[in-house]
Amino acid sequence: MKKTLSMLLLASASFGFVAVSHASPAELKATYDATKKQADADYKAAKAACDSHKGNAKDVCQKEAKLAHVKTIAEAEATYKGTDKAHKKARMDIADANYELAKEKCDDQTGNNKDVCVKEAKAAKTAAVADAKASKEISAARKEAREDKADANASVQKEKCDALAGAEKTRCLDAVKK
Repeated sequence: MKKTLSMLLLASASFGFVAVSHASPAELKATYDATKKQADADYKAAKAACDSHKGNAKDVCQKEAKLAHVKTIAEAEATYKGTDKAHKKARMDIADANYELAKEKCDDQTGNNKDVCVKEAKAAKTAAVADAKASKEISAARKEAREDKADANASVQKEKCDALAGAEKTRCLDAVKK
């Protein structure tokens, strides 16, 4: 039941992001608002479904619902804002929610097993945070590489334009500037 509920929440969260990459700002805002509203409703329903559980199973169920909610909201906000900073924040929020869920799952264990479980949860969070930070640096490097390639191609095109004369050369140079 828990796995089915979790998968359903994650699947419904994912469908909202399929076609928004080329949308206008108004469409992005509407999609963001609708996704947020749906995520809130899904979270409320999932949390209510957790009431049938007892003890730590109930706590784990609630953390799973919270993770699905945080993931949906964070991804929707990152898509809406469309900045590297927003995407990094989304990954950090998701890492925090994953960590909280992992810690809650560790509560069922005792002694050294619990200690190991908590350390593994912390290690997974540290790795996710490091990945979020690294992806920002990779994104910046890719952007710089694209700009360098564009500059190099423009330089080649300008050189080709130098072989032309008059109006034809002017048109060629104007095309390079675009």
